[in-house]
Amino acid sequence: MKASLEIFEAQLNDFDAALRTAALRELLALADQGAVDIAPPINVANMHCHTFFSYNTYGYSPTALVWLAKKSGYAYMGIVDFDVLDGVEEFLAACDLAGVRGSAGMETRVFIPEFATREINSPGEPGIFYHMGIGFTSTDLTGATDNPLKSVQSFDKTEARAILASLRARAEARNRDVAARVNAYLDPVVIDYDRDVLPLTPAGNATERHMVIAYLQAAQRTISDPAAFWAEKLRTSRAEIAAILDNGPKIQNLVRSKLMKRGGVGYVQPSPEMFPSVEEVNRVITACGALPCATWLDGTSAGEQAIEELLDLLIGKGVVALNIIPDRNWNIADPESKRLKLQKLYEIVDLAQHLDLPLNVGTEMNAPGNRLVDDFSAPELAPVREAFMDGAAFIYGHTVMQRALGLGYSSEWAQAHFPTRKARNVFYTQVGKHILPGNLGTTRLRATVNAPAEADPRLILTCLEEGL
Repeated sequence: MKASLEIFEAQLNDFDAALRTAALRELLALADQGAVDIAPPINVANMHCHTFFSYNTYGYSPTALVWLAKKSGYAYMGIVDFDVLDGVEEFLAACDLAGVRGSAGMETRVFIPEFATREINSPGEPGIFYHMGIGFTSTDLTGATDNPLKSVQSFDKTEARAILASLRARAEARNRDVAARVNAYLDPVVIDYDRDVLPLTPAGNATERHMVIAYLQAAQRTISDPAAFWAEKLRTSRAEIAAILDNGPKIQNLVRSKLMKRGGVGYVQPSPEMFPSVEEVNRVITACGALPCATWLDGTSAGEQAIEELLDLLIGKGVVALNIIPDRNWNIADPESKRLKLQKLYEIVDLAQHLDLPLNVGTEMNAPGNRLVDDFSAPELAPVREAFMDGAAFIYGHTVMQRALGLGYSSEWAQAHFPTRKARNVFYTQVGKHILPGNLGTTRLRATVNAPAEADPRLILTCLEEGL
């Protein structure tokens, strides 16, 4: 039985989508038979997990992340991928099967001209900003819609498709430029982007981390003494390289930091033309019925020291939520750095609540050492734990209402019944807390609401709270 379990869990990360779904069904069947230990529910959430459609340090697919949440008893789970929406439908369908409360998002980088001279949350890159969309329920941009209650925001789906395609294309162009520069430096250890990098991905959306793996594999194939080679090229002692060469995460981080990050031969200081605007990305997000979400690093950059100005600007551009990665703001060895960043964390949570911005929190899982889920039992997180869980409930509430009824946060129905963002936040948070996960919850919700356009939010909440 253990062997079967291991085989099915490995298949969850296969590049064959049909095999991933079949493996999940097998695992759920084993769980129903009592052959797999399923943890009791725990009040934790990880709403920011990258999948292997961008890069996941554990190699997790969207389906594998659903199984992780199911097996571990997580209350909520959310995916976020760089520049693509490739995992949205798979993840939400797997959540339906497993009975997991899930949400799907996308992350990219944009240029903010109003902050062109200030570093924000992309270190060393003034004006460049990590930006997100959360609460995707569909990636259908064909122009057709089954939702009679469209967003009040005007958009052109043809334009949105073009912007989404450009995000992928710009990311690939940047990667190919990096590879060309690094190839020239590492010669004779060179990679072919199409042959060596793209096969490491399930859908062709490669990242710098995929390129690092390709370079390490190329060196292993072509160099008789890889430790000596990397010591020379990274300007590090052979002993230091030899000590970590078999430690994938450590050697990968070193190669990436030395060659591809700022100061490395592959790095190019970004220009505004390399990235879209906030407005462009928000058009894609709203076209899909999702919600624009700002992101916050740690409060120490020049741009984030002007965080009220920044968030006011972004709210004016359509932002309705804020993403935080908590672990890097409290789980810090240096006492003074920890004191400063923990205080900044408390301050940003207070500000987000004042500005009616629900929080989307998680661990990313796109770098070695990232946790599977934040330590919600840590005393440092006690003052903000409730806000984190409310944010997870909010985005799930929007997701399930949009999927089941077309009554998401940005629908005309929501705008009519809840004129203020605060009122809408409260409603969708309550929905997310009370609705049952998976197909059972959406089925009951549809049964409660016969005519979406005439739905009474009070009746919806009453039925959910009573378990009807």
